[in-house]
Amino acid sequence: MTGKLYLCATPIGNLGDMTPRVVETLQMADLIAAEDTRNSIRLLNHFDIHTPMTSYHEYNKVEKAESLLQQMNAGRNVALITDAGTPAISDPGEVLVRMCHEAGIVVTSLPGAAACITALTLSGLSTRRFCFEGFLPADKKEKRAILEDLKRESRTIILYEAPHHLTRTLDELYEALGDRKLVLCRELTKKFEEVNPTTICGARALYAQQEPRGEYVLVVEGKSLLAFQKEQEQSWQEIPIEAHMQQYEAQGMDRRDAMKRVAKERGISKREVYQYLLALGD
Repeated sequence: MTGKLYLCATPIGNLGDMTPRVVETLQMADLIAAEDTRNSIRLLNHFDIHTPMTSYHEYNKVEKAESLLQQMNAGRNVALITDAGTPAISDPGEVLVRMCHEAGIVVTSLPGAAACITALTLSGLSTRRFCFEGFLPADKKEKRAILEDLKRESRTIILYEAPHHLTRTLDELYEALGDRKLVLCRELTKKFEEVNPTTICGARALYAQQEPRGEYVLVVEGKSLLAFQKEQEQSWQEIPIEAHMQQYEAQGMDRRDAMKRVAKERGISKREVYQYLLALGD
């Protein structure tokens, strides 16, 4: 009989957020795979957990995953924890989970704290639709591509950032998105928790005067649907109406439906489209 993989969420600051179920699972597991055993030993000692630990992190995620799979295939239960929060979110645990699924090993998750969701609920921004980007990539080309996508993103955007990169990231967000509502969250669930509703420009001004400290979660307002619609209308103005029509007719749309679509996208009446085409003799 094979063992299981247990994804165990740990507190992001306040140890009172550790669930009894996670404590029990960590105590009964045969092995705990931890992102940083030096950090995790303090957590385990606090809850009187004496289960053996092994390191599982970004730099050994594939080869160590293979070793953990062997142990689970031999019937051992493995609990995965990260330094803080829920494993596999912006974390190498996703690799282990995927490999377990491929190997037919059962994976179960013990829910708990997640900095991204905690910050989102504190932000006061829309929670109905949101996207999580985690840390922006270090590769400049990849980062530019992601920021270009975020220009058009209408959902609330959640990002993580380290203090020594915060001012640069704020500059890059302003360059890509312009000024938007922004909520800066730091020290979440801790004694000096800070939730600062501001704007991208306001945050840039703030950290021009003081040094960022602590790990940050940035919750950014998505592009308004009205602004998006206006931009779309503006972009259609850059091509002639006949070219706009041809785009849809080439896709097999009949002439009447194409006229309706073109009128709607350009913010004009169907009659205006008809009169324009009539004047062209089309």
